[in-house]
Amino acid sequence: MPDSERGIYRKLFSTFARIGAFTFGGGWAMITLIEREVVEKRGWIPRDEFLDLLAVAQSLPGILAVNISVAVGDRLRGMRGSVVAALGTIMPCFFIILAIAIFLTPDLIQNNRVVSAIFSGIRPAVVALIVAPVITSGKAAKIGWKTVWIPVLAALLIWSKWPVVSNPILYVILGGLGGYLWLRRQERRLHMANLESASRKEIAELDKKEKEEQL
Repeated sequence: MPDSERGIYRKLFSTFARIGAFTFGGGWAMITLIEREVVEKRGWIPRDEFLDLLAVAQSLPGILAVNISVAVGDRLRGMRGSVVAALGTIMPCFFIILAIAIFLTPDLIQNNRVVSAIFSGIRPAVVALIVAPVITSGKAAKIGWKTVWIPVLAALLIWSKWPVVSNPILYVILGGLGGYLWLRRQERRLHMANLESASRKEIAELDKKEKEEQL
């Protein structure tokens, strides 16, 4: 394998390993750091394409951070790139969680003032890291002032804890169904527009022939 190829794999692994090691708050908290590294710092993917990949990663089952790392790795170096990026994301988290499970018991976290203070200080930063990707996600979904009521209403209904309507799976299904119906509507409109265009073209050709015959 050429040195340049090894270099891109090393950069992929180290970039996602650094993100996985120093991000608290789960997959959503990683999105801002991934965007900064992949789009702004490395320039591997244009911002618009990153937002499209983020939308695809959100639509798929599984861990969001792993999904987006796989998408970025595949975009750069295919299957090998996706495996390297996914390993970079997963391995630091795995070893950190393993260390916490071995050395930090719930009693130690609650009763040790130093450990409790550290986690209390981390919580506000985690909230900020989770809130920031909401804006990125909104851009990926192309949400504007006319459609912002949809996620707001869905979030309020989920938060309400009411039976049935508070189930997030319901909105995933409704969202998929709504997207399918919207696509079918757009296809019908495009088909009708093509028919109208063809009809106008035929009428124009007939008019042209009539004029030529009169001459």
